Amino acid sequence: MTSENKQHMDKVSAVEVKSAKSISELLKEMGQTGFQGRKLAESVDLLEKLINDADACIFLGYAGSMSTTGQWKIINWFIENRYIDVLVSTGANISEDIVEAMGSNYLKGIHCADDSKLLESDINRYYDVYGRESDYMEMTEMIATFYLSELISGYPYSSRELLNLFGKWLLKKDIDSIVATAAKHGVPIFCPAIVDSPYGDAGLIAKSKGFNLVIDNMKDYTEFMSISEKIKESGVFYIGGGVPKDFIQLLAVTPNLLYPQREIPTKKAPIYRLSNDKNTVSEAYYPHKYALQITTDSPQWGGLSGCTFEEAISWGKEASDGHRVQCYCDATIALPIISHAIAERITTKRKGIELLSLFVQKKGKKKNIPAAERE
Repeated sequence: MTSENKQHMDKVSAVEVKSAKSISELLKEMGQTGFQGRKLAESVDLLEKLINDADACIFLGYAGSMSTTGQWKIINWFIENRYIDVLVSTGANISEDIVEAMGSNYLKGIHCADDSKLLESDINRYYDVYGRESDYMEMTEMIATFYLSELISGYPYSSRELLNLFGKWLLKKDIDSIVATAAKHGVPIFCPAIVDSPYGDAGLIAKSKGFNLVIDNMKDYTEFMSISEKIKESGVFYIGGGVPKDFIQLLAVTPNLLYPQREIPTKKAPIYRLSNDKNTVSEAYYPHKYALQITTDSPQWGGLSGCTFEEAISWGKEASDGHRVQCYCDATIALPIISHAIAERITTKRKGIELLSLFVQKKGKKKNIPAAERE
């Protein structure tokens, strides 16, 4: 037996049922078991370590349509405590929560419903959760109202820029959604596929009234990659995978392309990849030090959502000597447990890393810069 195998030979300990046991205590015991129970315990341990690392910038990837299942206030809690520094989300997750924040609600349904009747009854089904189409459209119309009243027609917005302005607008209306909470606490949100959501639908409504919403994907990408200039280390926490995971993963391997010398001037000790002739350096990488993912996707299909962090090492996206855990579990199970365990273990608010100043544009540099984005 190799020494590598011997170091994993601690005994498995059975979980004992006790009436008074904290979530953290239970997870500690689960950490001595196996399968995804142990991975869930290891996920909390890693996230605690990441939060306590003052040099690490924490990125949260929030995929799918999780906010409809009652998870969005957990994301707010992470933001409020500055346990994340940057949020990258699907458009669904940062729009569908607004329905509840506006005072409407989602309903517990069944997954084997008669969907033709639901269609006739103004109901959209998210597996076993129901949402009213009228509530969805009210939220979409409100986003369109924001575009028409607050934005500049034809101005090229990044998703981060648009969402920051929208969050400030929602705060004035006491709509404490994820976007509003992020704006309040200075956490930037990026949404690379934002038009695939009510934000895109609202853009069409605005277009019908003569307003031209422009979302600049390249501006988005440039803003996101510029974050590398300001941070020492990076840690990633993925709820699901998809576009948010891919976008964040690229922060490890792409920012160097912004600079002629193909290195980030404020960064030290990158990982170099040699060109084919093995004599010249072609790229410099800055792998994530910490990586945590909760996913139900499997790696053997070759998709990014299920891709292992070990595979990502070959790309330079994860540090080979870093800290990484993947737990294959439904996020509606894992996320509440993880967040409550962290709440038990860490009782102080984290300072967080200030990033919004990176995106402020100089006065007079460009016409029609939104007021909230100017110095």
